[in-house]
Parts: sequence; C-alpha cells; structure tokens
Amino acid sequence: MELELDGDVVRGGNRARERFYDSRGYGRARDGEVDLAPVEAAHLLFRGDVEAVGGMDFRELLASAAVSAVDFFVYRDLRDRGFYLTPAREGWVDDPDGVDFVVYPRGQGPWDDAVAHRVRAVGERDSVPVASLGNCTLAVVDEESEITYLGTDHAPVTGDSHADVPPVDGELLDERVLCWDPPGALYERAFYGQRVDDDAVQLSLVEAAHLARAGTLSVAGGADAVVARGRAVEGERFDRRLTVYAALREAGVVPKTGFKFGADFRTYADVDGVDDLGHSELLVRVLSADHTFDPRDLALDVRLAHGVRKTMAFALVAGGDVEWLRVERLTP
Repeated sequence: MELELDGDVVRGGNRARERFYDSRGYGRARDGEVDLAPVEAAHLLFRGDVEAVGGMDFRELLASAAVSAVDFFVYRDLRDRGFYLTPAREGWVDDPDGVDFVVYPRGQGPWDDAVAHRVRAVGERDSVPVASLGNCTLAVVDEESEITYLGTDHAPVTGDSHADVPPVDGELLDERVLCWDPPGALYERAFYGQRVDDDAVQLSLVEAAHLARAGTLSVAGGADAVVARGRAVEGERFDRRLTVYAALREAGVVPKTGFKFGADFRTYADVDGVDDLGHSELLVRVLSADHTFDPRDLALDVRLAHGVRKTMAFALVAGGDVEWLRVERLTP
C-alpha cells in the first residue's frame, strides 16, 4: 500500500482507514477515509505496513522536512509501550496548544474521551521555557535517542505548620542574625533557625528578613537592614527567595535551606516541633517566571530529588506572585 503526501497531511483511502484508524488508532477519520500526520506515516513505513508515502521510503521521509526525528522517536517509543496516540493538531484533539501528542490510556484510542498523557517532545539540547510546562509530560530525547519522561504539574504547595512566635531580639552579624536567649517557640515549635547552643539561635538572612517584616524580630536598622544585607550577599536573587519563603510560611509549610541538595529550600508540611520532625517532602528551586530550562539541568534536578526521596518543585516568581511547578520522573 502507498499513501499520498498532501502538504502536511498524509491521505489514505477506505482500506487504509479500516486497517490503520479503525483497528489501531492511527490518524483521523475523514469522510470514510483517513488523514495521517507525517510522523504516523513514518511509523507505518518503519513497521513495513506501507510501501511508500508520496513516493518516499522510510529513510527518505525521516530525512525530509515533513517529519521531526525527535517526534518520531517519541511516537515510536509510546507505540512500543502499548499506547495509541494522536499528534496534537488543531481539529484533531482538544486543547492542542503546547504539546505534540495526546496519549490515550492503554486499551483506548482517539474514539474515546480519556487522556493519559499530554506529551511535549524535545531534544536534550533544546531550550524549554518554564511557561511551556505544567499539565503536560515532557519527553526528552537524548543524543542516543533514549527518552526520559518528566511529568510536570502546577500544584499548590500547602501544609499544616503554623506556630506563633513571641517577639525576639536579634543581632545582625555578617550573613546571619543571632538571637540571644530567644523564646523556645522560635526554634523548638516554629523551626526558625538553628541552635548555636542552649542560649542562642542563629537565623539565616531570609528567615530574619521574614520575621522582621512581620514585626516579630527586632534588629538594628529593622527589616530594611536585613534585606539590604541579603541583597549585598545575593543580589536580586535574595528578593525572589524572600518572596518564596514568605509564601511557603503563609501556606503552612516550613522552608529550610536546601543547600546540601543543590536547591534553595527543603520543605516540611507538618511541623509540630523539632523533636518530632518528619522527612522533608520537597526540594524547591526559586526561578524567575521567564526562566528557560536546559533539559539536562532539569533532568539533573529531578533525579537528585528522587534520589533523596523528595519531589522537585520550582517556585516561579513574577513580582510578588509565586506559581508552583512540580516535576517528577515517570514511566508511561
């Protein structure tokens, strides 16, 4: 069987519809015939189900401008995993924006309503704007054409960690604030800072700035002095981290430094006291809302978080607003 290439669509007749769409979920039914995307036709050529497409064999079609090699390798992999999927074209699927394929649950196809994954295919050296992620699965094709799947989702970060802290005095020293004879609730209950000894707790600059802005911490120069020190140390990154720190505390989540994990924060969603401290759930990296990912760096962050039994969350800051993006490695 040969199929015809008509612009960016491959046309097949009634026999092709019965063989490819009705029985195996390829393409889109049209007036008793079938339209295929070139990547679907390339897969049929690869399998030997058709002899030619527009006079081209598989090698010629894959090398043409009609088919992206990255898209083909993702399409083939998902088919090999037992999924039916449809290229995300206008009129072919609902909400095609931002993705390349709509993947159906195993045993279902384009004639059903359920969707298992909305997949965006990229190469390992492509740039990925953070605004393009969320509610989709990122399929990253590396230089050996192996594929890593990363689930991305805009999920809020919430917790039940709320503790009142009495007023406390502090002294700004270099890159931290030292609190002498602080109330026990500061560290033991609310998990601010770290104990230096029985008589003192040290606060990070971001913790101190948050408490000073809330009117809980008194320090020479007030909150402005702490923020100025933070900016001197970190530049504008400090303001983004402070925005995210405040948002986490407001959401009932305790943030602590994530430095040893290569992140900005690790978080605890349910803190009653440091004597009964559970496992931290998230690693948080703070980014500007217009950030662009390198897929290699994204995969590294997710792998590291998974290796320490945490989920990777990116806090996307625009002005005073924070949007959350969670990314986890998955196997379709």
